[in-house]
Amino acid sequence: MKRFLFSFPENDSLTKSISLLSAINIGEVELGLYPDGESHCRILENVRESEIYLVCSLNQPNSKILALIFFCETARSLGAKKIHLISPYLCYMRQDNVFQTGEGITAKYFAVLLSRYFDSLLTIDPHLHRIKDLNEIYKIPSKSLHATSLIANYIQSEIKNPVLIGPDSESRQWVKEVAELSKSPFTVLEKIRRGDRDVKVSVPHLEKYKDHTPVLIDDIISTGKTLLETIGHLKEATMKPAICICVHGIFAEDSYQELMNSGVELVATTNTIAHISNQIDVSKLLSENLF
Repeated sequence: MKRFLFSFPENDSLTKSISLLSAINIGEVELGLYPDGESHCRILENVRESEIYLVCSLNQPNSKILALIFFCETARSLGAKKIHLISPYLCYMRQDNVFQTGEGITAKYFAVLLSRYFDSLLTIDPHLHRIKDLNEIYKIPSKSLHATSLIANYIQSEIKNPVLIGPDSESRQWVKEVAELSKSPFTVLEKIRRGDRDVKVSVPHLEKYKDHTPVLIDDIISTGKTLLETIGHLKEATMKPAICICVHGIFAEDSYQELMNSGVELVATTNTIAHISNQIDVSKLLSENLF
C-alpha cells in the first residue's frame, strides 16, 4: 500500500524531518480559504488505495477543524484506505470534567469527533489528569508519547548545575522522571488557580541551591502567569536567571514576550508547535512510533 505524509502549513518543517526519517514521501495538498471565508481543500496526489499520515498540531484548533474534516472526507472520496493523525499537540484535554454547573466534558466530545474521521492518533504529552489514557475516550488506536527523555538530554547537554522546578502537584511525576534521567535535583510547587489569568504559586525553598540554575519545567505554556509568578519568587531569593522549558509552547497573546522581559535566561520548547523558542526536536520520536 502506498503511503503519503501530508502537512498542515504550520507543520511543514516537522513533516519534512519525519519524511526523511521514515522514508514516507510528502504529498502535495492545497489548503486555503475562499474570499467568503469558506475552507478549500484540494489533494494533488493519487491517494487511491493509499495510507495517509496527516501532520497537524492542534493549537488554535477552531481555525483548523473544518479544514481537517474536509481533508479527510476528500481523501476518502479519492479512495484513501487509512488516514492517521499525527497531532504533536492535542487540544481539548483540559476540560476533562464538569467543573461548574452547565458545562460539558469537551475532551470527550472532541475525541468522538476525531474518531469519526481518523484511523489512529499519535500525539505527545497530552494533558492527562482525570483521563489517564487517551484510549478511554478515543474510539481509535491512540498513542501518547513522552518528551521527558528529550528534555532530560537537552538539560544534560545545555545547562550547567540545574535544579528543576515543577509548577504544581500534577507535574510531580513528570518532573521527577526528567530529574532522574538528567541526574538533577528537583522540587515541586503548589499552585492555586482562581482563573485563567489568576494563579498563585507557593514560594520555593531553594536556599541550598543558590549556586544552581533554576529550570522551570511544564508541559504547556499558555498565558505564562504561573511561570511569571515563580520567576518573581526566584528573583526575591536572589537565584540565578531562570531557564523555562516546556513541551508545548502555545504562548497566548504576548505571553512569550512577557517571559523574555521578566529576566529569564532562555525559554526553550519542543517543536510540537512551531515557534521561535523551539530547541528540542520531536521528529525522531514521532517517526519511530507511527502506526
